[in-house]
Amino acid sequence: MIASVEERCELFRRRFQQVFQEIGKAIVGQEGVIRQTLVALLAGGHVLLEGVPGLGKTYLVRCLADCFHLKFSRIQFTPDLMPADIIGTDLIMEDEHGRKRFEFHPGPVFTQILLADEINRATPKTQSALLEAMQEQRLTVGGQTRPLGPPFFVLATQNPLEMEGTYPLPEAQLDRFFFKILVPYPSLEELTEISRRTTGASTAALQTTVGAREIEEMQTLVREVPVAPHVERFAARLALATHPELNGATESVRRYVRYGASPRALQAMILGGKASALLDGRFHVAFDDVAWAAPPALRHRVILNFEGEAEGVRSDTIVAEVVEQTPRDAEGID
Repeated sequence: MIASVEERCELFRRRFQQVFQEIGKAIVGQEGVIRQTLVALLAGGHVLLEGVPGLGKTYLVRCLADCFHLKFSRIQFTPDLMPADIIGTDLIMEDEHGRKRFEFHPGPVFTQILLADEINRATPKTQSALLEAMQEQRLTVGGQTRPLGPPFFVLATQNPLEMEGTYPLPEAQLDRFFFKILVPYPSLEELTEISRRTTGASTAALQTTVGAREIEEMQTLVREVPVAPHVERFAARLALATHPELNGATESVRRYVRYGASPRALQAMILGGKASALLDGRFHVAFDDVAWAAPPALRHRVILNFEGEAEGVRSDTIVAEVVEQTPRDAEGID
């Protein structure tokens, strides 16, 4: 018997809440970070988590891996890491008859959940090894195309770019991340609770609640959520408003932005809005759903010019202004 839309939406919410609550057993606070990360994964995207060391970015990804019944790999990015350390390489093997042949030994990227820890500590050459994997969910090695997953998620962590010993991610790779999520410093109450949980004798044991089949069902439902034309136009206007040379750009965009968001930003806002609507019990996307998804979808795709960098302008400030000033009415300005 085919389940109704209402039943599928309720199942979606129930599965989400199960994972959310399990992660909450180990992670103190950070509800917004957890929700954004799960929304990105259920929309089929990759996530970039940024924050100073010690805020639990890596621990959050490991908790996600514990809650999802998926194959998990971790790569610790360092300046001496090479692309072959990620992708794998062909090795010369010898059989019992002395005949030699090349045999491919896959690297850690051949998994379902990949933790790219401190990704900005590797050189750009190594960082770019993930480009094809993130976009196509497959890799071409030695002339052969090898599939990844499904599903295949990259969850990368990075320290702020101004810290020593880091390499800024290329814009082409940044654009492959569905969301860039900022991990804030915990409050006094959260710090106290962190101390209680991490300095005692017991640790939280997380249960696996969702597997590959359930994730595929949830991703399918996300894409089935309808979007009204005027909401789609609102999301498109948000993306266009980040381009300084186009009509609709705000004053800050014209002054401080060198390049605006790509069409992938529009896709992220729409898909993120669809998942957000499902979590609120709606099978349609509202303006607020798109506005909620806009900051994590746009902040890493808005490239500042020299003046913006010199004056310390934050892309989040520009994105907030764009969201506030972009018209939401059904007519709007095209």
